[in-house]
Amino acid sequence: MKLLYWLDEWLTYSREEQQRRLPISGDDLLDDVFVRYNFVDLNKPLLFTFSPAGTNVQEQDLHPDFAPWGYRLANKQNVNIIAFQHLGVSNWFRSRNLIFFLEQLATLLAPFNSRLGYGLSRGGFAVGAFANLLKLDQVLLFHPVSTKNKALAPWDDRSSTDIAQKFDWQGDYHDLDLGKAKGYIIYDPTNRIDRKHARRYQQLTHLRVFGMGHGTHATYLNKFGFYKQVAVDFMLHQQLDLFQFRQQTKTLRFKEDYYKRLNKANRSSSHRLGLLSKAHQILLDEKEAHVQEHQAQIDIQPLIDIALKHQEENPQDAIQLLEVAQQLAPDDPLVEHTLKQLNK
Repeated sequence: MKLLYWLDEWLTYSREEQQRRLPISGDDLLDDVFVRYNFVDLNKPLLFTFSPAGTNVQEQDLHPDFAPWGYRLANKQNVNIIAFQHLGVSNWFRSRNLIFFLEQLATLLAPFNSRLGYGLSRGGFAVGAFANLLKLDQVLLFHPVSTKNKALAPWDDRSSTDIAQKFDWQGDYHDLDLGKAKGYIIYDPTNRIDRKHARRYQQLTHLRVFGMGHGTHATYLNKFGFYKQVAVDFMLHQQLDLFQFRQQTKTLRFKEDYYKRLNKANRSSSHRLGLLSKAHQILLDEKEAHVQEHQAQIDIQPLIDIALKHQEENPQDAIQLLEVAQQLAPDDPLVEHTLKQLNK
């Protein structure tokens, strides 16, 4: 637990000396959790990340340059980071050694005035469970899981819940405990279990992304840069631009590949496929309306002018230009008349 010893000594210095001794980086292995840290500036936020399911690293996979989930992204934003990477497939950050480490760590963080937490699914559970202990100010959670305690969440009947029962869900930090933390929780309201978990995070701002599903982060949404952009805004500003977020999700939902990949990810569930199909059709209608709305704002006159100017020497090019103009403004009488003349 090198970090604890270093922090304990570091706290004895003045704030100016503390800043002078940065940057400092290192790593620790805490039973079945690998932690890597990098402190760069006392005036920057301290970010905690916990890895999601799907990042199933084994101890033999660790090497000197190994970066836990979220670590490199935080470094690029030049914020302080302590990143926790679970080892193995079924790991819910319930190790007694990890909990002891976090309890000791929480007493050594006074110099950091801004503390953030970021996690997806299983990692989001850990952020919520340890938020009060670590005195987090802001959190960003995707695909919520508030607990795997069946008494608290009897409706969570996913297979992961049964597998997780080998851990202690009665002891400390087994349920969300946000303390005074504010922030955001982002989820698909059509996902029954996610929706019920999200309701338990009443003090957070709820951002709903229809058709987003659960657990698609590793391959699908990352392709569109969705998580990265939201996380970067959160790290840099400790808040999200909600107008930009809604524009981003709207653009995302207009991508056909988004639904193709979500359908593939959920092919084993006819219920989810039905919801996705319904969402897809609604958004196709929305996309058509969106296109029509913008068509009304497009000035096609430059296309018409160029087509008319070159209709004698290059009639086929003129026709192609006018056909584009007709797609943008299908009811324009001048375009229709000119096309008829050129096609004779």
